[in-house]
Amino acid sequence: MAAQGYFITGTDTEVGKTVATCQLLRAFNAAGKQTIGMKPVASGCELRSDVDGHSFMWNADVAAHAAASSVQADHQLVNPYRFMPPIAPHLAAREAGIDVSLPHLLQCSAALQQQADVVLVEGAGGWYAPLNESAMMADLAKALGFPVILVVGMRLGCINHALLSAQAIEASGLQFAGWIANRVDPAMSRYEDNLQTLQKALRSPLLGQIEYAAAAEQGCLPTTALHFLC
Repeated sequence: MAAQGYFITGTDTEVGKTVATCQLLRAFNAAGKQTIGMKPVASGCELRSDVDGHSFMWNADVAAHAAASSVQADHQLVNPYRFMPPIAPHLAAREAGIDVSLPHLLQCSAALQQQADVVLVEGAGGWYAPLNESAMMADLAKALGFPVILVVGMRLGCINHALLSAQAIEASGLQFAGWIANRVDPAMSRYEDNLQTLQKALRSPLLGQIEYAAAAEQGCLPTTALHFLC
């Protein structure tokens, strides 16, 4: 039977989608689920060498997923496209002369769903970030059909970004499964007030809060988050 899948998006880039994805993976692990994290397209990779001296492109987000996942799947499935320049993936793909194929990403996701109970697919950037020259991350999410989890980077301006993202997700017809408040700015003024405003305005449940910490991705969201997801 195919795994349950979720698509993880964010209100912007650098809002902690990877941190949230890793905490969700660890929460599902703690609940006894077999998990895999998938990063369809990754840019900003580093060139490294394996124990045999063979070069490969390493990505921090993909490595974090692997550390948090309970199933170690083929890297060609969990991260089908990776690029060196730290730029928008569609621009990196264009420079490399590579077409990011939506059907191929769907095939990889389908293969991963046969290997685990839960597959978390982390998008790049926000909901409308380009995937390739003709499609956006939203198109990938719609093609997958997974419920969507929104990571809100808690900083000045987050209310507007969160409400616009939520509106777009709901307009897509996909299930807006919930949202995660990630405190990316530890000095954010009136954090609790902003959190309460979002809780009142967003129609999906708050799955958890992630505090600012150097090792935040090694944490685990509370099991109450899974009550809304399982």
